[in-house]
Amino acid sequence: MSASRVVVIGGGVSGLATACLLARDGHSVTLLERSGELGGRAGAWEQDGFAFDTGPSWYLMPEVFDHFYRMMGTDTAEQLDLVPLEPGYRVYSEASEDAPEGATAAIDVPAGADRVAALFEGREPGSGDRVRRYLASATRTYRAAVSSFLYNPFSSWRSFTSPAVLAAAPAVVPLLTRSLWSFIARRFGDPMLRKILGYPAVFLGTSPFDAPALYHLMSHMDLVDGVRYPLGGFRAFVASLAALATDAGVEIRTGSDVVRIVSEQGRARAVEFEQDGRTQRLDADIIVSAIDEHHTETALLAPEDRSYRPGRWRRQVTGPSAVLVLLGIRGKIPQLPHHTLLFSDDWRENFDAIFGATPRVPRPPSIYVCKPSATDDSVAPADAENVFVLVPLPPDPAIGHGGTGRAGDPRVTAIADAAVAQIGRWAGIPDLESRIIVRRTIGPADFESDFNTFRGSALGPAHTLRQSAFLRGVTRSRRVSGLFYAGATSVPGVGLPMCLISAELVLKHIRGDHSAGPSEVR
Repeated sequence: MSASRVVVIGGGVSGLATACLLARDGHSVTLLERSGELGGRAGAWEQDGFAFDTGPSWYLMPEVFDHFYRMMGTDTAEQLDLVPLEPGYRVYSEASEDAPEGATAAIDVPAGADRVAALFEGREPGSGDRVRRYLASATRTYRAAVSSFLYNPFSSWRSFTSPAVLAAAPAVVPLLTRSLWSFIARRFGDPMLRKILGYPAVFLGTSPFDAPALYHLMSHMDLVDGVRYPLGGFRAFVASLAALATDAGVEIRTGSDVVRIVSEQGRARAVEFEQDGRTQRLDADIIVSAIDEHHTETALLAPEDRSYRPGRWRRQVTGPSAVLVLLGIRGKIPQLPHHTLLFSDDWRENFDAIFGATPRVPRPPSIYVCKPSATDDSVAPADAENVFVLVPLPPDPAIGHGGTGRAGDPRVTAIADAAVAQIGRWAGIPDLESRIIVRRTIGPADFESDFNTFRGSALGPAHTLRQSAFLRGVTRSRRVSGLFYAGATSVPGVGLPMCLISAELVLKHIRGDHSAGPSEVR
């Protein structure tokens, strides 16, 4: 295809990645970002020497990052300084609260099939061999997904009958008829081992009771491949994308809030955006919306240009929202490694609270804690810790906004206070609250107001069977020629690797590339 004028809406990871790939392919690209900073939900915040990532914090699927950087004529080693984490993460259980002298039992989860098998065997005799088979299946399914489905644009019916898809089908199709939890529970009895295998469903914005067993492939990522961390935080990853975009010739305009996508006779023609108090128009041959798909469809497009009927949004299973708590802590906290998971006992109750018919705040919730200062001296002052806490919640903006210090809506403040107390009890840090010297909270209403996310979700649509792969949505508009979608709310789904792949799917559509796997590097 000849060079085109491209406008990318949104300067998050998917928007930056799309701009990078299209500019490198020879197109003239302008990126419009609403806020004054790039990164979107992969954001950053600093105060008093503490540097926080406010979004993604797990570096998984390294080959996806490797492939993207190769597509841009560089490599991961040149762009990022990655550190393998050991342990990958630590798990505390609710029962740990009753451990003697406040010192709680914890499980450190390693990487590699042999070490994982030893961990499982030590807790449940006979489970070592079973988890080896489980992980072997996870690896086969993962490789089938990457080679045949995740990068597949499914641009015509022929995509479903390609040799790559047909070859991968036997590893994938049988796993669509049962839930991830039932798949795990048939093989393992120990509650904590079940949860270690089931918790990655949260990365997908869904419950292990609702996610198809296909997603046991997630265990390949953390238990086989292992977990890494880019020094400097995920801000360093966003900065690398911005630099690559600029080097490729992308014009980046921050403070530019797109208010309308203009079409004429069924073809994308321009975007209108507000900047410095006035409305401007930017003509384009191709428009890529890399922001929340619901906002694009319902606020930026005229009714006749929308790919989905209103009923789609009523039926959508939306992934969880969250209260985020950013803490600067005086002194060291050896009880918390880089990643920590606090698992409540009653998972059915936990997930029903978030996804069930009567949404409510889980009591107690399962909590995720990241302490990047365990690995990275640059994110906190000396003799201090940087702690990020995520409390999963129903997608409900009415829960409220957060704020700096103890500012913020009462429900968000109360959820944050309870989370700090829970971490202190379960991990054996009784003076945790008294050592807080920096604090900020982010609530569901902030996700809605800052990123226009549907229902204040922190992630996007949940990865249920009907909202996975090509059933999740479209990359190319069904109504407007030249309009494309990218990002976590579109195809293929949630997470930084998926955002990179979604950018490549846009590139494939524009190139007319119908191949099932990653593009060839030119």
